[in-house]
Amino acid sequence: MGQKPKEFTPNASPQHYLGAEMRAWRNQRGLSLNKLRELIRFDPSYVARVERGEQAPSPDLVTAYDKAVGANGALVRIHAEVISGVGVDALSSGHVARSETDVAKGRSHVADVPGGQAVSEETGVYFPCHTSDGRIIFVSVPRRAFLGGIGAAAVGIAGAPAAMASLKEPQVTVPDRNPLEHLEAVRRVLVDSDNLFGPHQLIPKAQQQINAIGVLREGSHGVDRRRLLRAQTQFAELCGWFHQDAGDLRAAQYWTDRALQWSHGAADPDMTVYILARKSQLAGDMRDPIDAVDVAEAALEMARPGTRLAAIAATYAAHGYALQGERVAALRSFDHARELLHGQEVESTTAWGGWMNDAYIDVQRARSLSSLGDHKAAADGFRTAIAALPAGYHRDRGVYLAREASAYVGSGEAEQAAAAGLEALAIGASTGSARILTELTRLDTDLQRWRTVPVVRDFQDSLRASVLHES
Repeated sequence: MGQKPKEFTPNASPQHYLGAEMRAWRNQRGLSLNKLRELIRFDPSYVARVERGEQAPSPDLVTAYDKAVGANGALVRIHAEVISGVGVDALSSGHVARSETDVAKGRSHVADVPGGQAVSEETGVYFPCHTSDGRIIFVSVPRRAFLGGIGAAAVGIAGAPAAMASLKEPQVTVPDRNPLEHLEAVRRVLVDSDNLFGPHQLIPKAQQQINAIGVLREGSHGVDRRRLLRAQTQFAELCGWFHQDAGDLRAAQYWTDRALQWSHGAADPDMTVYILARKSQLAGDMRDPIDAVDVAEAALEMARPGTRLAAIAATYAAHGYALQGERVAALRSFDHARELLHGQEVESTTAWGGWMNDAYIDVQRARSLSSLGDHKAAADGFRTAIAALPAGYHRDRGVYLAREASAYVGSGEAEQAAAAGLEALAIGASTGSARILTELTRLDTDLQRWRTVPVVRDFQDSLRASVLHES
């Protein structure tokens, strides 16, 4: 007797919604997974995980699946909306069918979801979940369930996101104020909030601004429209960064690529160079050294002399070299970045990368030294950089502490690693930063041989109490 198919929960997340839609199309066509395999050549177990919402599908799979079941692009459109961050309510209400594909209009239709509502019992509270393949993903649990007892062990991570969800979203049109000034003020608030609260509640707010700007562009002309496109590009780049910190690197790629495309229309060469550098940073996080180096070198060639953008590009190129194991090239590139930073004009004419300084180069150098196996020097570099961080860089401090902990364990200093890991965990729990928590899950594995050491046991117990596990 065949096993009963697992009951689907399409409203659990956008990814679950997409998976349920895919299986509905397949069932309608009378195709089994094995029969589908003959048409699309993808492993049935992979397809099954995608249909259950347990794994994000690749664009190639969705395209092939859509064609095989005759969905006429419906599944491809849903997948694009899921990547862009559209919520389940918008997907299930037929939102996707109404979406436009004209990139020039800049409409992602995310702003159709109302913002600034009071937190209800059905509002999602995000929890980090450690999956069976070692990834950290964030799952949304309705507040009704949370308040009823689910996630009690992780109560510390619910406070900040819940508080952020209650913030009212500023309206784009404000009386007696230039919309561009207002948009810039909103962007600054989002950047500051990211450092304190993490990205999860900020992603839909950034996307709402992107969509609202698209509406404003439709009624503007000439210079005003170009300025609006520039603002839209800034929000797209920021949205890419939020997804990157949240651990959704494919969505980060989507928004960063869109920002790069729009930057050309905005005719802002500095912005284009900065986004290229960010693409290199993202490639480094995805452990793609070839792209990290190539894109950074392109940014380096395009950067205007006398701006800090060239130093940023050289810094990310250096990490790409380190990922390739090219120690000499990496250290030379870091030295070049420092020369470029100090060689820039005193009054730089670009507003991009104002955070770039010697401490940032130091912390990136420490990360690369760790990748190269020089863990003791890496730990020392992280400690120096952490001490130099301004007070407001809460989330970044957590990232650096987690990486410092990994460097300590690499040099065999288990107690220091666990102590730094505990500090990082407190910040990772409050901000929901997947960069922190993913680093700490690796640290947990690396500390296994020291698990009888009291501080190591404290760290591991605390991590397990904060991070849900896939069932």
